[in-house]
Amino acid sequence: MTTESSLLPLKDFKKVVQNAPLFAIDLVVLNQNNEILVGERLNAPAKGSWFVPGGRVYKNESLEDAFKRISKAELGVEIERDQARLLGLFDHFYEDSFFSKAVSTHYINAAHMLKLKIEQLNLSTAQHGQYRWLPVENLVQETDVHAFSKVFIPALNKVLNSRASEKNERRYD
Repeated sequence: MTTESSLLPLKDFKKVVQNAPLFAIDLVVLNQNNEILVGERLNAPAKGSWFVPGGRVYKNESLEDAFKRISKAELGVEIERDQARLLGLFDHFYEDSFFSKAVSTHYINAAHMLKLKIEQLNLSTAQHGQYRWLPVENLVQETDVHAFSKVFIPALNKVLNSRASEKNERRYD
């Protein structure tokens, strides 16, 4: 398992960002009212935009360990990956990066949906200055929510609609 102390030195990480995609996990958190959690990003890329929580996977870190680490860091609660549903893989291309406006960033993000009660969360302000909950049906129209926090909406709606269908079918059984 990779720890923060074993991460690449910044100059080496900059070379990676300049020359290769990064792999990350997005946490599409829904509360009991089917609202999505978004936070205002403090850092580039996408600084100032509202974005779902998430983080990158480290070298030699399993997806399961990364999911637990990212959920703990971003949401304040450690969650197992099997408690979430994969919505898909999505490319995120940014003109800038953590390093500068001259260095672009390419992420491949694995968006995962999870349902949590608001009171379960202890949200970090390390990456997001403030948070808010938005109804799923309004997210696409929100102009201050970054486009890359909307790419998973068709997959999310498919999951939510199939769950609603299953509930209706069970009611009539």
